Amino acid sequence: MQTEKIALLGSTGSIGIQALKVIAAHPDRFSVVVLTANNNADLLINQAKQFIPDTVVIGNKTHYKKVFDALNPLDIKVYAGEESIEQVVELPLCDTVLVALVGFSGVKPTLSALRNGKKIALANKESMVVAGEIITREAAIHRSIILPIDSEHSAIFQCLGGEYKNEIEKLIITGSGGPFRGMTSKMLKKVTPAQALQHPTWNMGQKITIDSATLMNKGLEAIEAKWFFGVEPSKIEILIHPQSIIHSLVQFRDGSIKAQLGLPNMKLPIAYALSYPERLYADDKRFDFNNYPQLTFEQPDIKTFRCLRLAFEAMKKGGNMPCILNAANEESVYAFLKEEIAFIHIAEIIEKSMEKINFETKITVENIIETDRQTRLYSNELITKIKKK
Repeated sequence: MQTEKIALLGSTGSIGIQALKVIAAHPDRFSVVVLTANNNADLLINQAKQFIPDTVVIGNKTHYKKVFDALNPLDIKVYAGEESIEQVVELPLCDTVLVALVGFSGVKPTLSALRNGKKIALANKESMVVAGEIITREAAIHRSIILPIDSEHSAIFQCLGGEYKNEIEKLIITGSGGPFRGMTSKMLKKVTPAQALQHPTWNMGQKITIDSATLMNKGLEAIEAKWFFGVEPSKIEILIHPQSIIHSLVQFRDGSIKAQLGLPNMKLPIAYALSYPERLYADDKRFDFNNYPQLTFEQPDIKTFRCLRLAFEAMKKGGNMPCILNAANEESVYAFLKEEIAFIHIAEIIEKSMEKINFETKITVENIIETDRQTRLYSNELITKIKKK
């Protein structure tokens, strides 16, 4: 049996590291042919020495010589720059492209892979948020498969197995509520990046952890679900579930609900996306109902956590509004991590950007790139004003 050849974009991030663990556990099924990273040259070199891919790309060109010198003796091809990441997924050497890049940077490589008929395992939710209409259209044209890696979308995908003829009444996306669940707006004024990074149930990268703290992560997931599963915004609901055991649910028109359960572990949805429709054996700890005598649920507080409300507004408006939302969010999250703005400023910057940046009803690759650029410039103007106060 031939191994499935994987191009892993973003191998040094949280998802990338866990994906390599899945791949290493099943060497008879998968082999790594491409690894890419943006800045973490040392980890990329170590990963390449372990998996010996055909090709490695380092996004930040200043690290090229270091990576080349380390890997050239192993006959591993080394390239640099964002354009190389787009180009490498076009090569016939890979069957599946696992997109674990963070933020807007995932859009172009995802489209490039789709247009070359690759199977996509998608962990980059921002691609679907800003370009879901384009991505789903390109997937249909080129008959490419996109499988979700986000635990929530993987859960929905699993719940829909065998239900292709049955109408979806509602998609229920669960979330832990983050580290600040139950706090008031007044309390959120003084929270620090260190506090925001202390997620109660998941171990994730910094950006997605802050998104979880603001509840923006749930908003981005709602927009992603709209495109992944072809449902209207009115059929998508967010439910806070602090234990993070039920990863999402689907309600059908007869009133029945299907849910997917499991311990918080990203290796499960990664493995399922890579091996679908087969389920691979995993030696990870199993969920035991005896250890969880209560599973609790509550409605999200969209008055305090305004990012979630803004995300739903952007989803309903459509066009380039989700792109504006995403770009403003990325810039404000990074500013918060650098302690340039307060936690509460994140929602303020997003809201002002949604009001200021020109709204386009129809989107193209060109105008979402321009929208992203304009929004980042404006968001940084707002950040600079806040810093000066």
